[in-house]
Amino acid sequence: MTYTARDEWEQHYSDGKNFRQLGERERELLAEHTPVPHGGGRALDAGCGTGELAAYLAGLGYRVDAVDFAESAITRAREEHAEVEGVRWLQFDIERDDPAPLHEDGYDLVAMRLMYPFVRDRGRVVHALGERLRRGGALVIITPVAETTPEERRGIALDEDEIALVGAGWERVERLDADGLAFLVLRGPCHTDTRAVEKRPTTAHALTGALAVITDDAGRVLLGRSRRGMLELPGGKTRGAEDFAAAAVRELAEETGLIADPADAHVVSMLVDDSHGTPRLMAVVRITAWTGTLANPEEDKFARWEFFDLHALACAGDVFLPAASALDAVWPGVIPDLPPVVSYPLAVDRPPVPGEPAEAVRLRRAMAQTVIDGGWAPSEPVQRALRTVPRHRFAPEVSLADAYDGGDRAVVTRRDETGTAISSVSAAWLQADMIEHLRLEPGAIVFEAGSGGYNAELIAHVASAGRVVTVDIDPWVVRRTRQFLTEAGSGRVTAVEADAALGAPAHLVPRGGFDASMITYNCWDIAPAWREQLAEGGRLVLPLEMGGYTRAVTFERRGEVLHARHFTYCGFVRDQGRQARPVPVVPLLDGALTLRFYDGATAGTEGLEKALRELRHEVATGVTMDGANSYFGSLQLYAATTLPNFCRLVAHQDPAEGVTDIAKDRDAPAILGDASLAYLIHIQTKDGDRPEDKQWEWTVHAFGEQGPELAEQLAATVRAWDRHIRADDNDKHTDPVLTVHPAGTPDDLLPTGEVLDKASSRLVFRWPGRHGHLPAPARPTDTITATAGDA
Repeated sequence: MTYTARDEWEQHYSDGKNFRQLGERERELLAEHTPVPHGGGRALDAGCGTGELAAYLAGLGYRVDAVDFAESAITRAREEHAEVEGVRWLQFDIERDDPAPLHEDGYDLVAMRLMYPFVRDRGRVVHALGERLRRGGALVIITPVAETTPEERRGIALDEDEIALVGAGWERVERLDADGLAFLVLRGPCHTDTRAVEKRPTTAHALTGALAVITDDAGRVLLGRSRRGMLELPGGKTRGAEDFAAAAVRELAEETGLIADPADAHVVSMLVDDSHGTPRLMAVVRITAWTGTLANPEEDKFARWEFFDLHALACAGDVFLPAASALDAVWPGVIPDLPPVVSYPLAVDRPPVPGEPAEAVRLRRAMAQTVIDGGWAPSEPVQRALRTVPRHRFAPEVSLADAYDGGDRAVVTRRDETGTAISSVSAAWLQADMIEHLRLEPGAIVFEAGSGGYNAELIAHVASAGRVVTVDIDPWVVRRTRQFLTEAGSGRVTAVEADAALGAPAHLVPRGGFDASMITYNCWDIAPAWREQLAEGGRLVLPLEMGGYTRAVTFERRGEVLHARHFTYCGFVRDQGRQARPVPVVPLLDGALTLRFYDGATAGTEGLEKALRELRHEVATGVTMDGANSYFGSLQLYAATTLPNFCRLVAHQDPAEGVTDIAKDRDAPAILGDASLAYLIHIQTKDGDRPEDKQWEWTVHAFGEQGPELAEQLAATVRAWDRHIRADDNDKHTDPVLTVHPAGTPDDLLPTGEVLDKASSRLVFRWPGRHGHLPAPARPTDTITATAGDA
C-alpha cells in the first residue's frame, strides 16, 4: 500500500481492509515506555485507521483523540470500538487541517503508527506535533524499515538515513524493535538551531546561479532535503545567456516537477559572497504562481521535498548557506544569526503573494473578537482591519498562536546587543486603540514613525483609499518592512529609511499636512516636525514619557499648540533617533539602589547615602486599594507632573537585604531634598481568597533631616489624588488637561498649570484640585507643603 490520495484510503477502509494488527511487543513497549501519568493523561493517535491503537491506549488509562483524514476509517473505528470509553474520534488531516479540534492543552503522548512514511511534509508535521507535547511527553513513531521490506512496498518504510532524520533535534531518542518494526520514542524539545553550511569546494573560477523561493496555499516555503544532509531551495547555475528568472523556473521544474511562467518569476535580490574562496553571485527569485504536483525527479540529489512553516525555519538544522541567505532576503529575520552576506535588494514591481492556513484565519478572528470585546475597537472600520490584515505575515518568525495573541503580548522582532527589544509588533488591542483615536476618514493620508508593516497596513485598511508613509531609522527594519509589504501588503504604504524625528521627506508630505500621525515608540519629547507636518485639526497619537511613565496620548493640533484628547496606559520600545535621551542615573549604596531622573538633570545627592543608613521615617497615607480596584497609573503620572524634584528609586536587592521595602528590580516614585529622600510604596494590610478581600495601603518611607517634611508632602499628594483623580472604576480615573507648546514659549503665554519642559516642547498639566502656575520645578529649600495644592 503506497496510497497518496485520500480517495484511495477511503476505498481501502470502505472495502473492509486493515493494517497490520497491533502486536504484543508493541503493546508491551507502549506500556513500558509511555505509561499514563499520575492522575491520567491525554494521547493523540495520528492516523488512527480503524482505531485499534486508540482503543488500547484508552485501556491503559489515556483519554485519546484519534484522528484520521479518511471518513471511512473513522466510521469503522466508531463502529468497531463502540464500547470503548475515553476516545474522541475525529476526521482530521494532520497535514492540512486547522488544528482547532485538537486539545488546546497538549498531549502526554502522540503516536504515529504505520503512517509516518505517508506524510508528505514530514519535518513540518513532526515539528508541529512536538510543539503539542506536554512537559515530559513523548512522540512515538512505529514504522516498517526498508531493510526488511520488499522493494515493491518500499514506499511504506524508512531507511536508516530517514530514521536518523526523524530524531534530529530531539533531546532523547530511543530506538527499539517491535517484531521487525522500528519503535522510536522521541522526547524533549524538538528543535535544532538552524545552521548555515557550505557544500564541498568547487573547481570553478566563479559561480553564478539562481534560487527559487515558492510558497504553497498556506504560505509555507518549499525546501529539499539534499543527499548532502542539508536543506536547499530549488535552484542552480545559470546556463549560457540564460537570465536569472529563467534559470530559477528551469531548475524548479527539473528538481521538483513544478511549473512556473517566467512572467511570475521576480528577481528580488542579488547575493554576493564566496564559496571556499570562489566568488559567488546568486539571484533570489520569488515565484508568485506555479502549477503541477510536487515530485522528486532527481532522487540522486534529493531525498525529498517538503513545505515548511516559516516560523519553524529557526530550528530546521543544516541549511545551505545561499538558501538561508535567500530566505532572509524574502523574510528578513526568519532565520536568526546568519553570517553576513552582501545583498543588493532590487525594487521590482511584483504582486503580493497570497496564501495562509485556515488556522490563521480562525486565530485572526479570535484575536479581533478579543480586542473588540475589550472595548478597544468600537468602530466597524477598525474591526474589519483586525479581521482582515494578516498579522502573522509581518511576524513570520513566531507561531500563529503567538502572532495572534489577543492579550498584552507584543512580538519582539529585533533586539540590540544587550538583548533589549528595539523593534516589535505591538499588542493588537493597543494598536486598535491608537488607530481608533486617529479618527481616520476614507482617503486619509497618515504619517507613521517606527516601521514594521502590520500597523501601517491596519491604518491603510481603515483609511480605505488613503495611504501611509512609514519612517524608521533602522535600515534592517525598513528592508524587512518593505519585503513584508510587498509580500502581503495593499500597495498603499511607503516605507522610508530616515530619522522619524525629522518627519517625512518633503515630497511625501501632502499639501496642508498629514491628516493624522502615529508614533510607535516611546518618545521623551515631541518632535517639532510632527506638529509642523500635521494638518490643522489633525490628530497625533504617540507614547509620551512623563517622569518615565508612558501614556499613548492623543493630541489635536490647534495652531502651534497640541491639545490632549485621550490617554491610554501603555509601553513601547524606546526611541533610537536624535530625540533619544539616555536616562540620567545616580547609583547609591554600591549599586544596591539607583535614582533615575527621567526629566531634567540629576539632582544633588551629597549626604544621601549617609541618610539612607540612618533611621527611616514612615507615614501611612490612609489611602488603600484592593485587588479588584488596583489601578494606580494615574497616581504615578499625577506625582511625576506635580511634585518638584521627582525621580524614581530602583532597588537591585531583595527587601530583606536592602534598606528599602521595594521589591528587587522594581522602582518607586520618589522626591529629593537636601541629603533627604522620600519614596512611595504599598504595603499589604489584609489578605483573603478573593481579590476584593485583599487590601494594600499607600505608605511613604523617608530618610534624612528633611525626610519627615518630604514624607508629608508625598502623603498629601496621594490623598489629593485619592480625592480628585481616583475613581471606583479603574477606567474612569480623571486625566489632566494637557497642552503642548513649542519650546521657547514665554511663561506668560502658557496657561495656568504645572510645566514640564522638554528640549523641543513645553508641557502644561492642569489637574483637578490644583491651582497656581509653576513654570519650573520647586527648589528643595522651598516651602515643601506649598506644592500639595489644596490637599
